Amino acid sequence: MEIFTPKDKTYDIMRTDGLVPVKMWTRGVQLEEEARKQLSNITKMPFIFRWVAAMPDCHWGMGATVGSVIPTKKAIIPAGVGVDIGCGMVAARTSLRASDLPDDLASVRHAIEAAVPHGRTDNGGPNDRGAWKNAPKAVEDAWSNLAEGHKTIVDKHPKLARSNTITHLGSLGTGNHFIEICLDEDDAVWIMLHSGSRGIGNSIGKYFIELAKKDMQKWCINVPDQDLSYLPEGTDNFNEYWKALMWAQKFAQTNRDVMLNSVIAALRKCKLPDFEITSEVVNCHHNYAALEHHYGEDIYVTRKGAVRAQEGDLGIIPGSMGTRSYIVRGKGNPESFNSCSHGAGRAMSRGEAKKKFSVADHERATAGVECRKDIDVIDETPMAYKSIDSVMEAQKDLVDVVHTLKQVICVKG
Repeated sequence: MEIFTPKDKTYDIMRTDGLVPVKMWTRGVQLEEEARKQLSNITKMPFIFRWVAAMPDCHWGMGATVGSVIPTKKAIIPAGVGVDIGCGMVAARTSLRASDLPDDLASVRHAIEAAVPHGRTDNGGPNDRGAWKNAPKAVEDAWSNLAEGHKTIVDKHPKLARSNTITHLGSLGTGNHFIEICLDEDDAVWIMLHSGSRGIGNSIGKYFIELAKKDMQKWCINVPDQDLSYLPEGTDNFNEYWKALMWAQKFAQTNRDVMLNSVIAALRKCKLPDFEITSEVVNCHHNYAALEHHYGEDIYVTRKGAVRAQEGDLGIIPGSMGTRSYIVRGKGNPESFNSCSHGAGRAMSRGEAKKKFSVADHERATAGVECRKDIDVIDETPMAYKSIDSVMEAQKDLVDVVHTLKQVICVKG
């Protein structure tokens, strides 16, 4: 691999033995060797359009690098999207002010936790606290707009019928998914949350990744990594995946909308002044694929841990449990295929974080934030993530900052 810096550009170019280069918005941000190798593998695929774009939060992921933008012609890589299909963010500003919040924020956190299923217990079984036992009417109403599309998918692919659907709609999940109450630069209160398509999206992703691998074997196609197995445009599996993908992305967006309404309702039950939503609600995917027009051609753009940042687009770039997050406006930089980072990006694996940091470390890093401070969230501690300041500096030609948010409450699964 060879990396060099073009004159008057904010990105570096990595050339490998692949077919296209990688444009990397990673200056001043750590990038592990495993991620570089994954990026190199992607460049060897014969259908990559022009180049691969690496965002400043880039890090190793299964198959394709998290924080990568993969433009393709006439094919798509299911593992490039991943198994948390449609994962993304939603944020909304309220008319509440910092002074309207109680001194003890624990009651507000508990109200949110009671309103939104989160986490996972009973191995995902009947007593799983992260799923609805009896879905409320708002969830049933939201599901009514998704049910027909789901039936079409499972009629053709019965294995997918076993996945949670309505019981996961309006639920948070685990890992890096969260709900936060934040303050902006003017002390306005925001609601922000992060989640995706839950169990059904995971099942769809895994199912079609395996179908792609079987197709590679059937057609005797060698790929640099089995998780880069792809579906050629025009094949039955491609068509079925695309329909399921679009549906799962709709589920994910609906999931975030339902949760946002649940949080709003929970806050209204707390001892707070009457309030309203005073901003445009920003709801954006960062694990997804779309058909877009770039450099005069219609192509598939897969953003695995990246946000669309067309000129004027509003997006959300979260930090970690103890750092700032940003509402941004896209600059429409064509060289990034109109994209920006989806967050700070992990600096280390979950296992490494658990070995390296203690509960006391986590308590210091999240001082002033009403959140879990126990051993089971050490893998999400702020030190496990890259510096959000460095990430934002590295992509200043991709987005402008509209609002800077700092959480005061964080709910984790």
